[in-house]
Amino acid sequence: MIKLYGYWRSSAAYRVRIACHHKGLAFENISVNLVKGGGEQFLPGYSVLNPNKLVPTLVDGDRILNQSLAIIEYLDEAYPEKPLLPERAFDRAQVRALANNIAADCHPLNNLRVLKYLGNELGQEQEAKTRWYHHWVTQAFDGLELQLEHSAGLFCFGDQVTTADLCLVPQVYNAERFNVPMGQYPRIRGIVERCRALPAFELAQPELQPDAV
Repeated sequence: MIKLYGYWRSSAAYRVRIACHHKGLAFENISVNLVKGGGEQFLPGYSVLNPNKLVPTLVDGDRILNQSLAIIEYLDEAYPEKPLLPERAFDRAQVRALANNIAADCHPLNNLRVLKYLGNELGQEQEAKTRWYHHWVTQAFDGLELQLEHSAGLFCFGDQVTTADLCLVPQVYNAERFNVPMGQYPRIRGIVERCRALPAFELAQPELQPDAV
């Protein structure tokens, strides 16, 4: 069985959970608590699996893989039912661009370790950290909303769920946690609403995970 090491609130692990459920893959969800005791990702046993000390990590037989988008593309190729990328090369590139606008350009600036560094090392109060979060998420969503004008149907790219949707829903979940105003993003909100109605997205919700607190 596939093993997925993650954390209930990790956006990156959330993406991979959606992919597994979308494809109907059985997997064991193994918690790596990113906050307990300074973070279980730093324990020696886990750092053997993932020297970068991040989540998620996927173990499929004797294959070990990290980085959520790499994991999702591996799952898409190894388990091709219900593909998450279109058939045509340029269409695939467009989906990857949408996904990376979130996963590479936006999310890394706002993840847990960055926010902790702003507070612990740079001495920023919560208000300043919130302004930081809002700035980068708003900048990303401003651009994405315009892109979706050209690419979206029911979902980020046409009428089929793709990797872009898997990245968008967790990012909006976090934006809502940080009270980012979403009223100016009707396309993003519509896509997320339609995604959340699907079983794969519902099952992957952070609050439904065994380690949710």
